[in-house]
Parts: sequence; C-alpha cells; structure tokens
Amino acid sequence: MSHDHEHGHAHDDHGNGTGHDHAGHGGHAGHSHGVSADADRRYLIGALSLIAAFMVGEVTVGFLAHSLALISDAGHMLTDAASIVLALIAMRLAARPARGSLTYGLKRAEILSAQANGITLLALSALFFYEAIRRLISPPDVAGGVVLVTALVGIVVNIAAAWLISRANRTSLNVEGAYQHILNDAWAFIATAVSGLVVLLTGFDRADAVATLVVATLMLRAGYGLVRESGRIFLEAAPTGLAPDAVGARLAAVPGVVEIHDLHIWTITSGYPALSAHVLVRDDLDCHAVRVALEHELRERYEIDHTTLQVDHASPETLQLGSAPARAQDAAHCRDPHGSPHRAAH
Repeated sequence: MSHDHEHGHAHDDHGNGTGHDHAGHGGHAGHSHGVSADADRRYLIGALSLIAAFMVGEVTVGFLAHSLALISDAGHMLTDAASIVLALIAMRLAARPARGSLTYGLKRAEILSAQANGITLLALSALFFYEAIRRLISPPDVAGGVVLVTALVGIVVNIAAAWLISRANRTSLNVEGAYQHILNDAWAFIATAVSGLVVLLTGFDRADAVATLVVATLMLRAGYGLVRESGRIFLEAAPTGLAPDAVGARLAAVPGVVEIHDLHIWTITSGYPALSAHVLVRDDLDCHAVRVALEHELRERYEIDHTTLQVDHASPETLQLGSAPARAQDAAHCRDPHGSPHRAAH
C-alpha cells in the first residue's frame, strides 16, 4: 500500500519536536515533577528548626562530655540540615520556567544538591571511622549519664522532625533523602543512648567509640545511596525498576507495531521519567493511532507521561522480518542505532 508521507513523524509530549511536520501533545496538567511548588515548605522549615537547635546543643554537650558518639551524631544531623536547606533552595530553582538553553529549566538542581549531600556524608563517615578507631585504642573518659540524657532527647527530636518531613512532598530525592537520614539518625541516637548507659553502668568508655562506628556505618550507607541514585540520573540510566528491554518488548507487542529501536529511558529529575524511541508501524495502518496506543501503554503500565516517539511507516519489505531487504531497510532508518531492536511477534 502506498502512502503520500514516508517521512518520520516525531511526537513529543512536551511540544519540543525534532522538526517534523506533526507533533502529538499529551496532557500533563496536574502532574508534579521532582521538587515542585506543591511541596509544603512549612514542614521542612519546621524540621530544619528542630534539627538545627538540637544540633548546636549536642555539639556543646559532646565536647563537655568528651563523647565522640554525640559529636558524630551532630555531624550526621548537620548533613540532615544541609539536605533540607538544599531541598528548599532546589524547590525554588525547579519551579522556575524553562527558558533559553535550559530547555528543562533547573529541575536537576535537586539532583546536584542530593549528590553534594551524599558526598558530604561519605566524607564525614570516613572522618568518624578514623576517630572512632583511634578512640578504641586510647579511649578518653566519657560522661555516660550526660550522653544518655542527650541521646534520649535526640531520639524525640528526630521522631518529631521525621513526622514533619513525612507530611511534605516526598517525590523529591532530596526530601526523601532527608527523611531517610532522620530515620537513620533516630537509630544512631539509640546506639548512642545504649553506649551512654553502658558507660554509666560499667565504666566501659570504649562503648562510645563502638556507637560512633555504628553511626558512621549508617552515614556511609545513606551517603552511598544518595551518590548512587543521583549518579544514575546524571548518567541517564533507566529509572530503577524499569528495564528498557522489557519495555521495548512490551511496546513491540502493541498491535500495528513492527519494530521499536533507538529506545532510551532516563530520568530528568525525581519523579520525572522520560522516553524516546523510533517506531516502525505497518504500512496499511494509521501511524498516529498507533502512537496514541503506545503513549497510553506507557502512561498506564509504566507511568511515563513524557515521551518523544518518532513514527515511520514500515515498507512491505520490512514486514518480512529477518530477510535481507529488512536488514538493508533497518540500516537506512538509523545511521547510528542505539540499543537492541524489538520486533513484533505478530
């Protein structure tokens, strides 16, 4: 069957097509992407105030009581406070409209701050590991009673701060990271309280250094998680839980699709996945109708609203999958193909 239009149609849900004649525009009203204006800043500011006030007092008490566990807890809380501050800044930056060369705006500001926060956690954990080992070898006198009381107060403060952040918008990697950090802090304070009790009851001063090792391990785990997730986003990796090959095979099974290739799935910022692909459609079908079906599949099954689909009619030769003409046709479609092609079984 012959067609008047054999050129590709690029369909971009954002309206930033690739210069082709037709662009399909999906509706996105009501969707929030990463850190956005709907996140309740009041809860974050409330949590920040609690953490900052307690952190100052904890550092003071830690030095007076010669407790590295308390000081390391305060260091962990410092990174929590920093993550909340960066999240608040990122909310404002991400809310700015895209303009000029920043075609996505500043939505990745929160990913930058998440990575900075993760690197800080890793650096602090290394510092506290070193100091804890030194104190295991030569422990100072620790005021166990003061450590115990301060840690118990810290548990209450962390639970209150975690409750406040849990009421904010946690689709942001920063906000969720801060929330997880504060939960980790609660466990760290429990470890510190136990060490204070041990010192108070037994005089075993090395318990403080052991608690510091626990805190440093929690910091290392949280920092690694943030650096890993932010790094995946910067490397344009597919979102966790989305396998491009599985998505490609599913799209190729949509009626009318001959082949899916040059499939890319990545994350712009937290909660903002995007997809692009080159789609070959049977020559006797309406390529626009097939595109709409593909967009529906991506939206309903994978929650991907932001897609750029270049749609071409496949020639009769291409329908003969695996034939020599088909391979020649494939080479003509994309000069520099990426990833595995996914062909229909029907």
